[in-house]
Amino acid sequence: MRKKLPVFLALFALAVVPATGVASAAKPGPGAGTGAGSVFVPNPVQSLGNESLTDQKDADAAVPAAAYHEVTLTNLDGSGFLHGDFATVVGETGNPAYSPTNTFRYTRHQDEFEQVMAYYWITEAQKYIQSLGFGGPLRAIDNRPQAVRINQLGYDNSFATDHPKNELRFGKGGVDDAEDAEVILHEYGHALHFAQNFSFASEQAGAISEGFADYLAVTVSEVVSQRLGVPALTPVPCVADWDAVSYTSTVPHCLRRVDTNLHFPTDLSGEVHHDGQIWSRALWDIRQQLGNVKADTIILQGSFDFPGTTMPDLANRTVAAARQLYGAGAAAVVTQAFADRGIL
Repeated sequence: MRKKLPVFLALFALAVVPATGVASAAKPGPGAGTGAGSVFVPNPVQSLGNESLTDQKDADAAVPAAAYHEVTLTNLDGSGFLHGDFATVVGETGNPAYSPTNTFRYTRHQDEFEQVMAYYWITEAQKYIQSLGFGGPLRAIDNRPQAVRINQLGYDNSFATDHPKNELRFGKGGVDDAEDAEVILHEYGHALHFAQNFSFASEQAGAISEGFADYLAVTVSEVVSQRLGVPALTPVPCVADWDAVSYTSTVPHCLRRVDTNLHFPTDLSGEVHHDGQIWSRALWDIRQQLGNVKADTIILQGSFDFPGTTMPDLANRTVAAARQLYGAGAAAVVTQAFADRGIL
């Protein structure tokens, strides 16, 4: 859910038979769990530092070849399709990506490219979450094949749903949404909240999830980009700079930012994406002070079983998680970050 009022449950959920089931049974797979693919890291605007890029109706010529990066795809199930331990493409427009050698190199005009993007970035996000201890000493979070549907919305929006099926669905209006890793990671942020028994019982809960999803997009994309040696050439706090070129005129192009100066409750508008920027700024400040490992562990740990009440309630839970995990010093940092936003 990125541009519209959130639809976390059944309003957009459609029961669709997976398009890859028959093909999976008919084609031989390599039987290997690793492969190779080409992706954006996290998107062409950020990696190239070029704010003038435009979609040009999905044309390959619109994006320089330097925007593509060769990566290792891991945790594949060996079927030759993009199915694996942490992500599985269950629907797409056109053909499901398939390779008897687990080689998935496509360019953006091919629908298979967005399938590779979704598989890679969700898998890397889950691997990062597990590296923080979730699924080890800490409770697992969405440690399963997360279902994704690619380019099956004809308009410029994407969303997460957990009813009747738990799926992420990515649209193709403007820049195809799954061409931007930060859009993929944003929607995965909602899936993490579903898995954490996070309740969306109030507008503030919806805003928290939107803010968290923006923050997750930024923190995971930076961690992976740094590991791959791809520097950010546009502002890191700018969310989804590539997807945003289709509907923003100012530079830098940002879907939203995680470093705004909004305050609780003065700047609450009742629109969850706007209000979520209050929450995401607090999370960003925690990260700036504690580093991504401690910050992300605290933020995720604090969100389990949130009853969907208010920002101050979850802020207090997050402070408690900081104290439990890292002691009074970390708790003081987290408290100050929320106090600076007026939340505590």
